[in-house]
Amino acid sequence: MGKDTGFIEYKREANGDIPPLERIKNFKEFHSYLNDGERKNQAARCMNCGVPMCQSALRLKGMVTGCPLHNFIPEWNDALYKEQFDMAAWRLLKTSNFPEFTGRVCPALCEKACNLADEGGLENAVTVHDNELYIIERAFASGYMKPEIPKIRSGKKIAVVGSGPAGLAVADSLNHRGHSVTVFERDDKIGGLLMYGIPNMKLDKKIIERRVNLMKEEGVEFVTNADVGKNISAEELLKNYDAVALCCGAKKPRPLSAPGADASGVMFAVDFLKSVTKSLLDSNLNDGAFFDVKGKDVIILGGGDTGNDCTGTCIRLGCKSVTQLEMMPCPPAERAQDNPWPEWPKILKVDYGAQESIAKFGNDPRVYKTTIKEVFQKDGKVCGVKTVQVEFKMVEGKRQLCEIEGSEKDLPADLILVAAGFLGAQEYTAQSFGVELTPRGTVASKEGSYSASTEKVFTAGDMHRGQSLVVWAIAEGRECAREIDEYLMGYSNM
Repeated sequence: MGKDTGFIEYKREANGDIPPLERIKNFKEFHSYLNDGERKNQAARCMNCGVPMCQSALRLKGMVTGCPLHNFIPEWNDALYKEQFDMAAWRLLKTSNFPEFTGRVCPALCEKACNLADEGGLENAVTVHDNELYIIERAFASGYMKPEIPKIRSGKKIAVVGSGPAGLAVADSLNHRGHSVTVFERDDKIGGLLMYGIPNMKLDKKIIERRVNLMKEEGVEFVTNADVGKNISAEELLKNYDAVALCCGAKKPRPLSAPGADASGVMFAVDFLKSVTKSLLDSNLNDGAFFDVKGKDVIILGGGDTGNDCTGTCIRLGCKSVTQLEMMPCPPAERAQDNPWPEWPKILKVDYGAQESIAKFGNDPRVYKTTIKEVFQKDGKVCGVKTVQVEFKMVEGKRQLCEIEGSEKDLPADLILVAAGFLGAQEYTAQSFGVELTPRGTVASKEGSYSASTEKVFTAGDMHRGQSLVVWAIAEGRECAREIDEYLMGYSNM
């Protein structure tokens, strides 16, 4: 460790945020950053534990705690404290393809498993997430991040279908190994979930373009508006490439089944977020190619990250009100006894969208144990909803979601955004390759493998594991790339 007593001398100090009422005026990233000296102090807090739970990715009760990438966190914290910035970047990039993405959008599984979080609670954990972002951004600013073009090419060609975090990780890893990689993306811009699924204020799209440009210089080819299974056939890829990696995400949203849900003004959250981001990038929102919520009442079905992103987006667009409905009960403020460290803490958090709603409207937008029972229409358009409180009960030995009698309530609504999770991958691309799907709608593979049921076809990310985190998609992309390399070469040194 860089400083033996760092964790005693320095208190945790995370990056700050621009105040809510100021940041909702635009779609820019809204964090403020510590200066170099303060960041060095935060790195000094890392204890270089004998068992660094932060990087262990242990599986506890079916849930993984710690970093899925197995990042060498104590090593690069030590280098950061010693101002060995190139060393810190080298060790960080050894296990992580895109720290500039995870340093912005990852919920920091590593910090929740930090040994200091065990001793002093989550507010005492090392600022791993912020340190990671500092290291990679300094590496770009200093010129350390230069194209690394393979000196020898293997002659093998790989097609990667989908340019989200998993697809980019597969492409980046295999390209550095010396294979020739082409990425096919059905949208007009590269990035998948990173580009159109995450709002600009969480991840500025210039950050994605910077990485994509670097990958292009290193030899990766990108093809946009390429919808494999529609305007590009699976047969074409199987004929022209030695391996194909399917990384199309889990983009089949769970629909709203309430009466009246066919009304105009009921949208999937992912479609809404994409339309806003695309309009922002294309015209700074001047083309009107999105659902304008200015002065409107918005109901969001779903209390997770996507719902939170919708809340922040709607507030920036000038909505009259925003309400998030969540079927589950409100989480506790502190860890329950059956949720000990280093498990992921199942506690209440107030994310940026909720913070902004509290600042603008004076209330937390989230309403728990509640769902939509009916959608009201006027001339085919949404004009309101009937909500009902719900709870899980054991009925004839089975856990079922039940309505609470007498809890119905009517709310005004001009737009309903459905952010109720996903049902797996959209089938047509997978079906065009003839691969088997699981009952969860993901591409089937043998346990511990990324190989699909069709010869020379592989899969990774949400299309393989279901809806998950960006960090898990990158981790799967790296592992999938290694399996492809071994398939092509008979061995792998990745």
